Amino acid sequence: MSDSNPHIVGINVLKQNGLDVDELVKELITNAAVEFTAYYYFTNLRAHCTGMEGEGLKGIIEDARLEDLSHFESCLERIYQLGGILPNDATEFIKISGCEFLQLPPNPTDHKAILEKCLKAEQGAIVNWNKICQMTFGKDPVTYDIAKDILAEEIEHESWFLELIYGRPSGHMRRKYSGERPHTGKHSRALDMA
Repeated sequence: MSDSNPHIVGINVLKQNGLDVDELVKELITNAAVEFTAYYYFTNLRAHCTGMEGEGLKGIIEDARLEDLSHFESCLERIYQLGGILPNDATEFIKISGCEFLQLPPNPTDHKAILEKCLKAEQGAIVNWNKICQMTFGKDPVTYDIAKDILAEEIEHESWFLELIYGRPSGHMRRKYSGERPHTGKHSRALDMA
């Protein structure tokens, strides 16, 4: 019979570093739920970008949408390495996200309202991933590496939507291909083109 509570050095060293591993796992699961749910809602919002103007918006929302899927996948392995597990019930997982605000606006093809929702989602993600960075800096280099890479992409996404809504230059250059994920590509394989 195997020991049901094995000695896990990868977790014990983090605890010795002063990290609350249980709290980190909880935050990672919440962030995974947010990224997964944002992917779904961005899919729906993108579909409602109609007309000539909407065609240009679709590409930018698509880049953010696919990178959110990469963010979801990027943190999954780490959740399990740290002893966590995703909820068995997908509806429970979606509820954890708190992303109901990303539902279609009253006028479902109102481009500005859609962009404002996208911006709010990216700004929330910045706060969420920054929290993980703060928790893990100097204590858990593996999770920190994942979180800082996701944070870098979320900051880029925020700048894209600020540019579209407020005309604030972002230095935005389109991705070479949708799902390129320049920072998180090393953590996620779901969108690999080859």
